[in-house]
Amino acid sequence: MAHARAALAIATVLAVGVTPAVLGGTATAAVPPAAGATSTSTTGTVVQEGGPLVVPSGEEVVTTRVTVTLPADASGPVKARLLLPITYEFAGDAWDFQDDIKATCSVNGGAYQPCPWLQPVEGVNQGPYVATMPVTEAATTLTYDIRIESGIGARRHGDVNGTLEVGAGGAPDLASGPVVFQFARNTPAANLRTTVLARDKAGVLWQYESTGLHEKPLKARERIGGGWNIYTSIAPLGERTAAGEGSLVARDKDGVLWHYQGSGNPDAPFKPRVRVGGGWNTYTAITTRGGGLMARDREGVVWYYPQTWDGSPSVPLQPPRLVTDGWNVYSAIVGQGQSPGYGVVTRDTAGVLWSHTPSWQVSGFLPRVRLGGGWNAYDRITYARNLAGSRYGDYLARDKEGRLWFYEGLTRNGNLVPSPTRRQIGWGWGIYDAIL
Repeated sequence: MAHARAALAIATVLAVGVTPAVLGGTATAAVPPAAGATSTSTTGTVVQEGGPLVVPSGEEVVTTRVTVTLPADASGPVKARLLLPITYEFAGDAWDFQDDIKATCSVNGGAYQPCPWLQPVEGVNQGPYVATMPVTEAATTLTYDIRIESGIGARRHGDVNGTLEVGAGGAPDLASGPVVFQFARNTPAANLRTTVLARDKAGVLWQYESTGLHEKPLKARERIGGGWNIYTSIAPLGERTAAGEGSLVARDKDGVLWHYQGSGNPDAPFKPRVRVGGGWNTYTAITTRGGGLMARDREGVVWYYPQTWDGSPSVPLQPPRLVTDGWNVYSAIVGQGQSPGYGVVTRDTAGVLWSHTPSWQVSGFLPRVRLGGGWNAYDRITYARNLAGSRYGDYLARDKEGRLWFYEGLTRNGNLVPSPTRRQIGWGWGIYDAIL
């Protein structure tokens, strides 16, 4: 039986002021007949009970029930599969689908089983993704319960018009019909959202909890405490969440580094400080990277301090490893708090932004890649993990008039970089002398 499949394309903004390009549809390869259920007619039906399933991103597990009526003469084992016509613009992003959408399935009230997605061939516009349902014997009516757990990145897919195909080998020779999912943009759980910290000129540290929503990425600020003007540098150690997770390090005016371990309490997110060690005045820039720290000394040499995992607050860092040299050409170095496999973004003195992807040795970098000019309009640039619900971490930049700009994070050449498109999300941020 011929069957038309809906296609859903995911659009990505590629440049400032340019309307997103809509990607074309895709078609699946024909599935050859296989031994299984047989029927001389194709009058089966597929009905999604209750209509489209709303899937809140990164918050809860939800279930949709699909009732299938088979032709009266159907017999033998029945195979079914769910097709989601989701595409990605960049081939590397397609691997994130398994984190975006997880499925478990049950047939006729039986035990739930994993329904792993068969990934399409790697490349642009490849799809759809296919999940195989548990096999069962033919009957007049079959019920398929499909549980969906979505990661924070699933929201980008919006409404997805899937198809459930039932028959021999999963081909739609017995029944075929739509199964619709609406991946909603909601506020995810606290441990899936980040925080932005800002220190005012009086030394008070403030916390802005993220909402996970593009419309309004930040909640109203909350006071953490005063006295933070004793520090000449503050950097995240690991990734902070709105659940009070994630640590900080701060260097005082004598060059002593202090560790503020995450408390797990969002109202008081840091434990009392613990001394790490002295001599950190040798560095002109300190930034997070891969859970540890990266620091540039006065000669322009860059060092990487991996994070330790023994849980000792006084020894949060391993001994430094040489990364590279010649980095005095950069007026800003912005690292990410994710895996060491991600690199850093830098701005040179001419205002050009560069991406630095780690080499296979992790400590070093591949040749830099130019991202664009004009970034000397900003006096602060910072990385923010999942600020507004993107699959990758986002970036913030403050201009010299105190306006705060949001750049959605993208992955390019193995590194997390800001999108060319910016959006203003705040003003009056000139009261702060540190934003992280």
